[in-house]
Amino acid sequence: MIHLPVLITDLGLILAAAGVTTLLFKRIKQPLVLGYILAGLLVGPHIKFIPTVTDNESIHIWAEIGVIFLLFSLGLEFSFKKLVKVGGSASITAIVEVVFMLLIGFVAGKAMGWSTMDSIFLGGILSVSSTTIIIRAFEELGVKHKKFAGLVFGVLIVEDLVAILLLVLLSTLALSQQFAGAQMLISILKLAFFLVLWFIGGIFLVPTFLKATKKLMNDETMLVVSIALCLLMVLLAVKVGFSPALGAFIMGSILAETTQAERIEHLTKSVKDLFAAIFFVSVGMLIDPKILVDYAVPILIITLATILGKFLSSGMGALISGQPLKTSVQTGLSLAQIGEFSFIIATLGVSLKVTSDFLYPIAVAVSAITTFTTPYLIKASEPFYFFLERNLPKKWVEGLNRYSSSTAGITTLSDWKILLKSYTFNIIIHSVILTAIVFLGYRYLQPFITTNLFDGNNGIVVSLVLTLVIMTPFLWALAIRRIERKAYSHLWLNKKYTRGPLVALEILRIALGIFFVGFLIFQFYNTWLAIAIAIILIVSGMFIFSRKLQGFYNRLESRFLLNLNEREAQNKQPEILPWDTHLAELVIAPESRLVGQTLVELSIREKYGVNIALIERGKIMIPTPGRDERLFPNDKVLVIGTDNQLALVKELFEGSVDENMEEVSFPKKDMTLQKVVINTNSPVYGQSIRSSGIRETTQGLVVGIERKGERILNPDSNMVFENEDVVWIVGNTRKIPALLG
Repeated sequence: MIHLPVLITDLGLILAAAGVTTLLFKRIKQPLVLGYILAGLLVGPHIKFIPTVTDNESIHIWAEIGVIFLLFSLGLEFSFKKLVKVGGSASITAIVEVVFMLLIGFVAGKAMGWSTMDSIFLGGILSVSSTTIIIRAFEELGVKHKKFAGLVFGVLIVEDLVAILLLVLLSTLALSQQFAGAQMLISILKLAFFLVLWFIGGIFLVPTFLKATKKLMNDETMLVVSIALCLLMVLLAVKVGFSPALGAFIMGSILAETTQAERIEHLTKSVKDLFAAIFFVSVGMLIDPKILVDYAVPILIITLATILGKFLSSGMGALISGQPLKTSVQTGLSLAQIGEFSFIIATLGVSLKVTSDFLYPIAVAVSAITTFTTPYLIKASEPFYFFLERNLPKKWVEGLNRYSSSTAGITTLSDWKILLKSYTFNIIIHSVILTAIVFLGYRYLQPFITTNLFDGNNGIVVSLVLTLVIMTPFLWALAIRRIERKAYSHLWLNKKYTRGPLVALEILRIALGIFFVGFLIFQFYNTWLAIAIAIILIVSGMFIFSRKLQGFYNRLESRFLLNLNEREAQNKQPEILPWDTHLAELVIAPESRLVGQTLVELSIREKYGVNIALIERGKIMIPTPGRDERLFPNDKVLVIGTDNQLALVKELFEGSVDENMEEVSFPKKDMTLQKVVINTNSPVYGQSIRSSGIRETTQGLVVGIERKGERILNPDSNMVFENEDVVWIVGNTRKIPALLG
């Protein structure tokens, strides 16, 4: 008898349970994540009346792979450039929300008598909202075009990065079992260092590699390469002491900056869905129904703390950032839930064995409840705003409106701000690069050369020289390169106040360059004379070969910026944001009455008050289209207007089908090719194809007739049906037999 490995049996059981429950949840229109969790509960060790998963360890390995692909997928949607573009409003809102929810979770845990570690992890679990649930709810409720939706998406982007930081900090805290400030600071600096290094290296290398191999990349190869890049970054992250999830997220965010991002996202979606399903099922397997009953009161308390805390903290953060009261209320109620990142944080506590058994199922239960409430809260956000507007003191409402208007003004940057910002970025980026080169030089290059090429002191000298050569362009950029020449010139001309600080800045840059040279040489030779001589030589060389170094560095920088901006340049859209209006992208449905008409014929601006900024037609971009431009099916149109204006025009773009028109409304599956044999009792016997009314009655078309062994393709409409004719007809499968049978 053939023995089937337990892992395959368990995997079949998991996927079968997941398939049944997700079909059920699709039917009742609920999030699939809840279906997966229910499936895990059913096949877990706590439910005995159906088969149970036996090899839990292997399933947890599969679940960890699920976390990797889930974070990789989130990274593909994240993009560092999106983080830069979300602006101050989303950043302030996210930071205020996360800080308050960390405090609320910690205080709630302590108030219920939980341990310090349980309370800290509860704060982390409650601090991050669910991207998946919010996007799904926005799509179902049709509010993606509204102004507050853009702010919510920006907050979610910032929260993704904060969640990654939380994973690192909670891991450090769990391992040390105490709040060690110095250790936490080192962890944050280490994370920042590797984030900058991986981003710079990834943007320089990965898009260049993908462009060079573009002609060789079919779908299969692209899928394999994408997953390989993901797992390589996972290995690298683990090697330097971070979680696999962080590596997957970073590689996803690097690939999100490439022109192949959408293709990679599409190709890896099925892989992500499969392993994410296993992860969420494993989440359900850890739930003990008895714990849920025993901790019903804490679950209720934490659910209320989540909804009220997130509403108040997100709303307050949006108000502080200068958003109107309406947008703040809608944002607060939209973010009032927890989801996939909360599961990952809860899983971290379980895997490190620092949290109690009850915390994990409680987090899942709260997530399930808040998932159900999210659509209702979003729907109720606008009526609740009107309720607040009516009942709050008028002075408060007017004060909030004045504050919102005052913060919406255009800010200008002084020359000092421009210069200091550029110098700060220059120092941070090149310091990270130089530190990485020094580390790689003495840790990997020198052992390789002394082992394989040159022995003893000769190998050390060769390694040192090669490392210095690699460092030289970046040393020049750090210490000598001119930055923001215009702002620098303006400040230099103001002799009385600014020349001293400017000279001090230049001395600081040169000192940093000398420090990195000394730091490198000190790793190879602990001799101050050797260090001094090398520093003099390298500084002299930088000044002598300044022009060549500038040319080489400029080529490196141009390649980096080209890779960084290529995707954006490919899909460039005009940025027009007047007053309280905002941009929204609408797609013209094939059945819309807008199809085929010119903009002047439609008069959308005159009738609805919205402006069309751009039309995207496949790969063609038509910015500020003219009055004679026509609209075609599936055109993506960037329109500008208020929430109410966009809601009205959205229906026009989506179009509608008249349900009374049978010609358009019968299902596509009813249109089939059929064979009918004519006899003397047939209603069409003795009639021509035209006079039989086949086209009008059955929406059908006669494509062939077989008569006495002869086949007639596309018969003439005047041909008369005879006895025993075999008629081949395309039409409505329900109506053809009634007419011809």
